[in-house]
Amino acid sequence: MQRTETALVHQGEHFNTTSAVVSPIFQTSTYYADNDLDIYIEAATATKHPTFYHRHGNPTNSQVAELLAHLEQTEDALVLATGMAAISTAVLAAVQAGDHVIAQHAHYSGASLFLREFLADYGVAVTFVDQTDNEAIAAAIRPETKLIYVETPSNPNLAITDLAFVGKLGKEHGILTMVDNTFSSPINQQPHVFGIDVILHSATKYLGGHSDLTAGAVCGTKVFIDKVWKRSLVLGASLSPFDSWLLLRGLKTLALRVRQINENALQLAQWLDGHQAVRAVTYVGLPSHPQHALAKEQMRGFTGMLCIELEGAGEADQFAKAQQLLGTLKVFSNAASLGGVESLIVHPASMWGGHHAVEQKTIGGIKLGLLRISVGIEHIDDLLADLAQGLAKLS
Repeated sequence: MQRTETALVHQGEHFNTTSAVVSPIFQTSTYYADNDLDIYIEAATATKHPTFYHRHGNPTNSQVAELLAHLEQTEDALVLATGMAAISTAVLAAVQAGDHVIAQHAHYSGASLFLREFLADYGVAVTFVDQTDNEAIAAAIRPETKLIYVETPSNPNLAITDLAFVGKLGKEHGILTMVDNTFSSPINQQPHVFGIDVILHSATKYLGGHSDLTAGAVCGTKVFIDKVWKRSLVLGASLSPFDSWLLLRGLKTLALRVRQINENALQLAQWLDGHQAVRAVTYVGLPSHPQHALAKEQMRGFTGMLCIELEGAGEADQFAKAQQLLGTLKVFSNAASLGGVESLIVHPASMWGGHHAVEQKTIGGIKLGLLRISVGIEHIDDLLADLAQGLAKLS
């Protein structure tokens, strides 16, 4: 089996049917039919056939999917138009009306909306639990429970879910387990090793890595991917040829980028942890993180995601200082998303204010003084200097 760095460059190259070193963009919606009727019928009905019609498949999509399945150590994978396309089609392939889902309090905002509102409209019940409490997860199981859906580290509070526990629990009760692995990437964490059935990604983030595409991925068994693919057909969730090509290009440097990001984030977190203007730093790589020991057991690296809570005389003061800091930074940019080569900083309470009720924000740890940082690959000295000058200006 090829090592990760080699697979990122070469896995799935057989889908490139040209003599080009770099896989081309197959910018076509349809393909000429084979004169052999049996071959044509097979192409029209096969799962993810790469050369029938774009909504069914694309050679570059197939190459990316094979690479992602290799990275996550699953039988198969499917790439889709966005991370939310991956989440929605995968969940809809797992449940139907009358079923029950166990999920966390803290999830990416789009996933939270889907779980709390969309599924309820279609007769699927969801119980939300504290992801750090294994007993609470187990206690939420009902006879009709068909899915345990988790995200670790979670967005934005960076709590850790015990993957080995969830994987074993799912196997014991015949319940499908699914994890959003976006924050970690396969370089830092491989949930399938811990018994998780389905792994999801917003490939827009670390997998693409350059903030120039939107994509999603579902990794699992061939049987499950076939179910997800059928739902993607009717929901129109296919990934465009150009975004697929950009994703393939970005994946080639995934290991290099993530290692640099891990290193930068740890140094930033350690420096911020002792700063007088910072009340708290949340980073799974710090011993002060309440689940640091668990993170070390199931992660090889601690990602580029961290949160800081600024000092202040109450939340209103913290909010004002958070806005002030955002306005003074030069290297860090105030922009949504994460996982790119550039460092980003956002105010979650503002970004998700319209999505979450007050109770949801409280449970999810989304405070008015909280800032979420996505660390990039810039030189660490420049990142430290930018934060130092910004924090020094807080009044």
